[in-house]
Amino acid sequence: MWARRLLAAVEATAAFFLLLIALLTAGNVLLRDLLQITIPDWYDGSRMLQGIALFWGLALATYYGSHICVDIVWENLKPAGRRVLDVIATTCTLALMAPMAWMIWQKVFSTGTQGTNDLRLPLVWPYALAALGATVAAVLCLVRLLLLAGDRAPTPPLDTSAEIEVGDEP
Repeated sequence: MWARRLLAAVEATAAFFLLLIALLTAGNVLLRDLLQITIPDWYDGSRMLQGIALFWGLALATYYGSHICVDIVWENLKPAGRRVLDVIATTCTLALMAPMAWMIWQKVFSTGTQGTNDLRLPLVWPYALAALGATVAAVLCLVRLLLLAGDRAPTPPLDTSAEIEVGDEP
């Protein structure tokens, strides 16, 4: 199914950029401690990689509705009320995501020839990857809204490897 492949690609993209952040940071620390040198533009690079990972991860969190939230009202509603609240919340999220994606693309197009401090690497490419992630977040938010309106809320894949039931032995 194309939707699962898209979600897997979004998840892999976010994970890949998180891995790059970890490798860049660890590599810089090792080089600094062992050889007293730093990787040029490591700070700018880690900031840009973090922005890319953030927007791609936000796309998944938006689709699955797994943002950090307080569910005291939602928990006390009946299923129909929960769906209405989910639709309202997702509509508000879409009202934020769509203009945000638009404004990030505006930033990409206004970047011009700006570059990083040390190597003068162009900023337009990492900004464009982040903007693409923000656009995917807005699109997945719209898909979630349509699914909720049709009473088919998307659910995150189950990962039981990290769950411990109450009463289980450690």
